[in-house]
Parts: sequence; structure tokens; C-alpha cells
Amino acid sequence: MGGDRAPEEIVAGARDAASAEIRPILFGPAGIDTHGLELVEAPDTIAMEEKPAEAVRAKPNSSLVSAVRAVAQGDADAVLSAGNTGAMLAASLLELRRQPGVFRPAIAVTIPARRGPSVLLDAGANADARPEHLFQFAHMGAVFAEEILGIANPEVRLLSIGEEPEKGNQLTLEAHALMAASGLNFAGNVEGRDLLAGAADVVVTDGFTGNVTLKLLEGTIKNLLDTFREEVTATATGKLGGLLIRPAARRLRERLDPETYGGAYLLGLRGLVVIAHGNSSRRAVANAIRLGARGVEHDVVARLASRLPDRAQAV
Repeated sequence: MGGDRAPEEIVAGARDAASAEIRPILFGPAGIDTHGLELVEAPDTIAMEEKPAEAVRAKPNSSLVSAVRAVAQGDADAVLSAGNTGAMLAASLLELRRQPGVFRPAIAVTIPARRGPSVLLDAGANADARPEHLFQFAHMGAVFAEEILGIANPEVRLLSIGEEPEKGNQLTLEAHALMAASGLNFAGNVEGRDLLAGAADVVVTDGFTGNVTLKLLEGTIKNLLDTFREEVTATATGKLGGLLIRPAARRLRERLDPETYGGAYLLGLRGLVVIAHGNSSRRAVANAIRLGARGVEHDVVARLASRLPDRAQAV
């Protein structure tokens, strides 16, 4: 029931993702046409504008909370929602809880960089953060890059206002010192202008900066692609040229489209949680479900737990 296009696009995406290896289970009120997929009845719905913690406590039988609870109880391997992100975080902390030693969960988003995909985190779970949080995010991102993106010994960088180690606010300065003294493949700071070029395999920041960065990137990519299409179709000459470059343009759109990945992991929990964009189409939902399935196949939760440094090492 979460997302701007629910429930139709959610059901359609789940149906597209269904296979011999993936069995989507839908949570929502009775009467929804699931096109043959299993439905677990959940009478309540948490709206996008509701206050997350209050809504989760007041609606324990909502579709969102019920779906998270299914993972906690072992009735599902992963949970996906395109609904209220804050409520998803609150429900996950309540039902799944954090992994031992984890300070804060983090949203890990795949960025379609030019040299290949990289991961940005935190992309919105924590508006405020401390240096030790960013240090843990770096380790989480490294595991994500290795297990999901297939990158050996991923390079980690810290998002800042300059590449020099002395550039940045107090948060980035202290986080830089922690990462530089760790066993991470830490390559220093990176500026926002280099993210789409592929400045690093893992880019670490706080949730406020990460969410602003992510939405700026998504908006820039969408507007550039839309403007390019408008210019190509504006004249007869442009339309002729457009026919010639159509295969390359299609490949470019596919590579840069956020719906190619569909969702983002909420890392640091005792279960696998995937968060999708509120405006997700059926294609994005299907790809987000497949992303969750890959996380299950690679046992990301257990691998993350086994490789996170002790809290004492991060303080």
C-alpha cells in the first residue's frame, strides 16, 4: 500500500518479479486484486504524511509494519516498501532491531556512475550523524560493494567540500581521521561534482547531505535526459539524427535511470530491508524485489555482521 502509485503498480511489479526463485508476498487490505500472488491481510495503511514513530505504534497491523514483522518472524526473507521511509525505519528498528554493535542503520543507494556503479550512504536514514557513525557506514558500504556490485577491495571516499584532508566541517574532519587509520581502502575526500564520473566505489556521508545529494543527482539526470529528448524531437533534422543515435540514447537512459536498481538497502539491521522510491513504477518495484533477492542470495545481513568493527574501534 506504500507509494504514490499503490497498490496497482506495486502488485504489477511484484507479479513481474515473480519466478521460480522469487515468491513475492503482498500485504494489504482484503479485496486487492493480486493477480494470483499471495496476500496477507493487513487492514491499516500508514500514509506518507504521517509521523513515522507515532504511526508505527498506533498501527501495528498496518501493511508496512506487518511486512517487516514477517521478516522478523522468519515468514519472509526480505521486505520491500515504497511507502513512508521514516515509518519503514521505525518499524525495522522495532521489529528487526539493529545488528550487535551497530550505532545507526544507513540507506545504501547505487549511483549510476560513468565508470560503473558505486554506492552512496547514508542516503537519508539519519539526518544527524557522528564521526563513528560515518566510520561504520564506510564498512557497510564496502560490504555492499563487494557482495552486491561485485567489486573486490572497494575504494572508499568521504564526501566533502574539497579533496584535501583538512577540508570540511568538524564531522568530516573527524570521520576522515577514523577512516584513514582503519583497514579500509580509504582514498580520502571526494567532491560532489565527481560522483557521476565514478569518483569511488563507496561514498560516505551523513543522511541529510546524502539525501540532498541523491535527489539532486536524480533530478539532474532526469532533466538532462528529458531536455535532450525535447531538443532531438524539436526539428526534422533533429528527428533524423535521433534515429541514428537511438540505440546509444537507449543504452544511456538504461544506465542512468534510477529504476534500473529500483531500491536501496537499509543496512545495519537483523533482517534485509529494501526501500523503494515513493514514485516507483512497476519496473522499479520489480527491480527492487530482485535487489532484495540478491541480498538474500549473498547473505548480506550475516556478512555485514561478521565484518563490522567493534564499537570500541570506532570511538
